[in-house]
Amino acid sequence: MLEDLTTAAFSPTSWPAAYPKGYAVVDVETTGLARDDRIISAAVYRLDARGEVEDHWYTTVNPERDPGPVWIHGLTSEALEGAPLFPDIAEEFTARLEGRVLVAHNAVFDWQMIAREYARAKCEAPVRQRLCTIALSKELGLPLPNHKLESLAAHFGVVQRRAHHALDDARVLAEAFRPSLRAAAASGVRLPLHECRPLTEWSDRPATPRIGQQAGPRSYGGYRQTGWRPSRKRPACPYPNPGRYEAGGRLKQGMRVAFSGDTSTERELLEDRATEAGLHVATSLSRLTSLLVTNDPDSGTSKVVKARQFGTPVVDEAAFGQLLGDVEPASEG
Repeated sequence: MLEDLTTAAFSPTSWPAAYPKGYAVVDVETTGLARDDRIISAAVYRLDARGEVEDHWYTTVNPERDPGPVWIHGLTSEALEGAPLFPDIAEEFTARLEGRVLVAHNAVFDWQMIAREYARAKCEAPVRQRLCTIALSKELGLPLPNHKLESLAAHFGVVQRRAHHALDDARVLAEAFRPSLRAAAASGVRLPLHECRPLTEWSDRPATPRIGQQAGPRSYGGYRQTGWRPSRKRPACPYPNPGRYEAGGRLKQGMRVAFSGDTSTERELLEDRATEAGLHVATSLSRLTSLLVTNDPDSGTSKVVKARQFGTPVVDEAAFGQLLGDVEPASEG
């Protein structure tokens, strides 16, 4: 059945010229989902421009700490004791990723975990673009009951043998991505590609607990519900919104600033600096937003789309960093 879905006839001239030349379908298993968690195994299926599998690779990784939810990924401290450290496998991982679009299910999580491991190893991940298969399934309008990997696999008749094992998850995703890619090509769908930026400034401190989640020692009771960027309670901005940022001008205390896409400086650090400067950090974009900060203005994210609709000014990370150095005080009275 899968072969029928993935071998639709395409003439050499029918494949979209703008599509990437190769893909690296990736899955990583981790000690948890927070920024201070570590990769404990990784798998990569390399696919050519039309989704044909070229090869695959798998490794365990010693996280140098507790392995976390063993009942999910099955990797105990004993199993990982003799595994290589991430710096030891970084070169091979790079060779598997280089020159390809990283494909993953909930790709922002896999990418951020990978980017952070490379940053710890003091080297740069070679990834420049990523594609999330959740976003692609939405673009294709697939009739899925939810956005879990098992639902996508079932839709394409792919049998999952070992859920939460990096190699099998990567295999399942590769087999589900192939017909998705061909369907996108046949319909001329624009692939939901997003820019990836290696981290150059980051913090490994434990993530702030989610709103309503109890703080304390590491707990995996809510493992499946935890997000990469947990919601945080910020103090209310004490200044009124003075309106939109004007190109060439200064930021002013009280302006509402939203962020979209990858940044070289960890997002939370940027948000903290904006708050400390007297700006209002907004989690969504509206007509009241003063400025959108993004390095990928053509990404098509909901914030970028709304910024275009509302005429909201847009600057990149570097420009925003300069503007933060000279924020105008709020008007008195």
